[in-house]
This record gives sequence, structure tokens and C-alpha cells, in this order.
Amino acid sequence: MQIATTVAELRAVRRAMAGDVGLVPTMGYLHEGHLSLVRAARERDDHVIASVFVNPAQFGPDEDFERYPRDPERDLALLRDKGVDAVFLPSADEMYPNGASTFVEVTGPLAQVLEGAHRPGHFRGVTTVVAKLFLIVEPRRAYFGRKDAQQLAVVRAMVRDLRFDVEVVGCPIVREPDGLALSSRNAYLSPEERRAALVLSRALGRAEEAFAAGERDGQRLRAIMRALIGAEPLARVDYVSVAHPETLQELDRVADGALASLAVRIGATRLIDNVTLTS
Repeated sequence: MQIATTVAELRAVRRAMAGDVGLVPTMGYLHEGHLSLVRAARERDDHVIASVFVNPAQFGPDEDFERYPRDPERDLALLRDKGVDAVFLPSADEMYPNGASTFVEVTGPLAQVLEGAHRPGHFRGVTTVVAKLFLIVEPRRAYFGRKDAQQLAVVRAMVRDLRFDVEVVGCPIVREPDGLALSSRNAYLSPEERRAALVLSRALGRAEEAFAAGERDGQRLRAIMRALIGAEPLARVDYVSVAHPETLQELDRVADGALASLAVRIGATRLIDNVTLTS
């Protein structure tokens, strides 16, 4: 496995690769969710490049950039074990040289609701770094987890609008046996908070049950989730959503399907999760 820390090094590695390249962009502190993306890329592409970069541009001033968990040596060992061909491990200065002032931003309602409303500037940071990675790596496919459902939709919009020749592949959410969606931020949780965090998947499961039983009123589905979360003393809701799966606009009534998503703070830790409601 080759390790590149500069754009020039990565481009040299990439030029030596024939065939399709799959890109797995990560912020490191890898877990089984990330590794499932690597496996998906390994199955479809001739070569796999993973990036490990905690992107400062997607963190707000009061967010957890400084304390975001990092363990690059462990990450590299896991990626090597999974057969990754190359890892791009750049510094912030390498990705944003000389006070870089050029950004890529998806505007409009898709990026302004949910995470966009609660984390201003977040998606501009995401699309900027992903666009840079696409230009540097030139992948045939790029793999993203569906836990960040809005991020996936925003990246797809960017790819469509800018005509990137990249297939964006969404991969299933990976969960712990008790239902908690895997996240690097789970490392912040105390044992008591870890127990309380199950309220996210339980609330979504309750919405799924209601939908399966015939509930189609968006407001009632949201209320069902809010009620369950509200019963957990350690939980504080940022948002609860039942929205169109492509536009992410809130639905009064669910017809063909919806994305049920939520962001909840468990103590000081902000977690997100979602399920797709389909008939």
C-alpha cells in the first residue's frame, strides 16, 4: 500500500494505475462503516484509493474540529489489511494552500435544510474538499455512506451540475448489533450516553412501524419520533424530519416514500441517523 501526503505524490501514484479507480473519502478514525465502503470499492474497481483528512472547512467555529478523534496509524493498518492500493494523507496546508479562497458550493433548498440549517457552511466545506479529491484522484467511482444522507444528495447534485465523470455510490448504513449507527463520534460517548444514544435508532424504528401500519401523515410520523426522543433525559433534538428522499423538503403526506432523518445531541455529542420509508 502506497502512502501519499502531497498532491504531487498522489498524482504520481494515480498515473501508474490502469483501469478503474474507486475513491473512499474519509476523515479517519475508521470503523466498520468505512471499511464496508472499501469492500464495495474493492468489488467493483481495479484499484482503491482512500483519503484520510479531517477537513477543517466543514467544521463550524463552535464544533469539534480540534477534538475530532484521530488515529492515523490504526487507520493505515486497517486500510492495508483491506487491500487498499493507496492512501492520501494530506495536511490542511496541502489541501488549502496559501489561504485558499476558492470554494465549491451547492446552493438552494437541498443544502439549506436539516444539516445545512443547523451547520452553516458545512456543506460548502464538504463539496469543496470532495471536488478537490475528485480532481486530484480522478476516480471512476466514489463511495459514501448513507448515514450522511443529505451529504450524499448534495455531493450528487454537485457531480451532476459540474459534470464530474464520477459515479457516486451510496452504501448501506452499518449498525452495532443493538441498532446504533456506527460513527467516529460514538467514541465521545460515556457508557450512560452510549445507552441513551439508542434512542435515535429506536425512534426511526418506531416511525418505520407506524408507516408499515399505514400512517402516511408526515406531521404524525415526526411527532412519533419526537415523543420517543423526548422521553430520554440525555437527548436533545436538533431536528426530526420526514422529507422527500431526493429534494429533502418536508412532507405533509407521504405518498411513494420518504427519508426519515434526525439529529440528536446526547450530552455534548451530536449524532445523526436515518431510514428510508418505503411501501
